Parts: sequence; structure tokens; C-alpha cells
Amino acid sequence: MRVVAVTDDAGGMTEPGWLVQAEAVHRQLRPQLPEDYVSRLSGMFANGARMALVVDGSVVLSLAVWRLIENTYEGRRLYVDDLVSEEARRSQGAGKMMLDWLEEKAIALGCEVLALDSGVQRQRAHRFYFREGMHVSSFCFRKILK
Repeated sequence: MRVVAVTDDAGGMTEPGWLVQAEAVHRQLRPQLPEDYVSRLSGMFANGARMALVVDGSVVLSLAVWRLIENTYEGRRLYVDDLVSEEARRSQGAGKMMLDWLEEKAIALGCEVLALDSGVQRQRAHRFYFREGMHVSSFCFRKILK
């Protein structure tokens, strides 16, 4: 297994072929993504999002979409929009490899915090995050505007 950065630190796509390969795994977490996946993600990359994958040969095992954010209460943070591992290959180390990579990236970029939100229904993911030293620091409130 190895980590592949699909984007560089400026948001340019370095591995466009991997983006296409990542779609099926990404849809396991976000089935509502639009049909034109590549265009949607390319637009997100242009607005600051980045993507990394854990791969085994030509198979995508895990992916993360992340971005840098600075705020008043934490300073600089690496925020993970999406973190998902291939359902059929979970608990084989790919998620841990990705989370370790994200932590190393956050430190290298001068971040004080590595953060993510996880849906309340994802208890299995929560056990993983707790085991990896993460904790629940606040509630996230949302109001749907459409």
C-alpha cells in the first residue's frame, strides 16, 4: 500500500487517472455526488480542496478530500471533508495509513489541528477515530437552506 496525492498543494491535479479510479470508493460515502464526478471534484480543487488516496497496485483502498482552514478558535487546521475506505477492504490498515498521512501533512503545513465531521450514524467510523486519538470537541449545528 502507498499514498498517492491526486492534487498538489496548489490544487493542481497531478494524477487525473486516479481521480477516475477513486469515484466508486468515494460514492460509498457520498452516493449523492453528481453524475459528472470529475467536474465536481475539479471545481472543488480549484476552490481549495485536495485529495489523497491509499492504493494497492491499481486499486483504490481509501480516499480523503481535505483542505486548509484558518479560524479564530483553532488557528490553522487541516479539515477532512471526506474520509472513506473501500467497504470490502476495511480493517486492513488503509484508513489508518490515510489518517497517519493526513496528520503528517497537517504538521508539515503548520496546522495546529486535524479535524473532521462524521455523521451520527457512522458508529464504526467513530470507533476508529476514537482509537486513533481523536475526540468530540463540539456539536455541529446545521440549517438546510433549500
